[in-house]
Amino acid sequence: MRFFRLIILIVLQVLVFNHIHLFGYITPLVIGYMVVCFHRNTSRTAILVWGFVTGLLFDIFSNTAGMAAAACTLVAMIQPYWLNMLAPRDSAEDLTPSFATLGFWNYIFYVILLMFVLHGCFYLLDAFTLSDWRLTLLSIVGGFLLTTLIIVLIELLIRAQKNTTPHL
Repeated sequence: MRFFRLIILIVLQVLVFNHIHLFGYITPLVIGYMVVCFHRNTSRTAILVWGFVTGLLFDIFSNTAGMAAAACTLVAMIQPYWLNMLAPRDSAEDLTPSFATLGFWNYIFYVILLMFVLHGCFYLLDAFTLSDWRLTLLSIVGGFLLTTLIIVLIELLIRAQKNTTPHL
């Protein structure tokens, strides 16, 4: 399942989302959804490896010289801590983050935190200077807001699909 999610996200990111440049600076990095989806009892090593591979594949197809690999690895490193912090205390050990398991606002907050770190790391490495900090800040804030919106829409579509699927 993870492998197919990775392939779908990379294809969508490279063929669709990399060509979205709102106001010339705001580009969503939907590849972060790969790291958002890891459930609670996934080993930290596996999360780091999947995060690095996700970023590396994005770097290979987008020619971004390791920036996405570094950003995705950083997000993969902090994801388990934030998931444990926002998950209900009486929840299952194999909790998968979603609206249903975390609640609407906790899930939104969880995605916002992870996407802000992803975009912050990515665009700060991209700029590698603060000489034009306003454009860097616009890229970070706009990108993470757009990506968060897209991830919420994806999650709502997945939830709607699960609710309409007949149970046999």
